[in-house]
Order: sequence, then structure tokens, then C-alpha cells
Amino acid sequence: MRVPDWLLRHRVTIEPYRGDTAYGPSYGPPVADVRALVSATVRQVRRATDGRETTSTAQVITAPGLTCPPGSRLTLPGGRVTTALSTAEHAAPGLPVPACTEVICE
Repeated sequence: MRVPDWLLRHRVTIEPYRGDTAYGPSYGPPVADVRALVSATVRQVRRATDGRETTSTAQVITAPGLTCPPGSRLTLPGGRVTTALSTAEHAAPGLPVPACTEVICE
């Protein structure tokens, strides 16, 4: 079971992180109008890249299978641009819990 589309009320734009170059970070082509549920709450989290503690100011829930590696740029519904700290796929086969992808943002 997937998270129902009617719960995903927001739209975000994602530029997938491709790596660092001599000129700075490189991003893939933007994926616009990704259906999401955005929660603007402050939480203490650990970065996926180096394990340091940091503060997350937004969490984004999308349908499962989203490609958004840590370091990707996200444009939230209000126009704020943020960076993905970590991405997690949530699934519970056999249970009545919807599968989704969660992106923790700076």
C-alpha cells in the first residue's frame, strides 16, 4: 500500500545531487511538481554524509521510489530552497501502513 495521493497536498521541486566538481556541487535536471506533504518542524538529526548532528527545519513525505540523495536541492512550496540531509524509504509489508519516502531537509 502506498501513501494516498490525496494526502500529498504540496508540490516541491527536486534537483538530485550528482557529486562535487572543480566548480562546486553538481545537480541533475530539476524534477518539478513532485507531490509531497511538507512539515516545517525543527528536529535534531544526524547527517547521512558525515554523521554530525544538525538541525532539520523541514521534513518532506513523498510517494515511494523518489530519487533524492543527500545533498540534493529542494524548493519547498513557499519558495524556500533547502538541502536534503538524508532520505529514508518506509515500508511495512503486510501491515496497513502506507509506504513512502521521507526526506529530511536543512
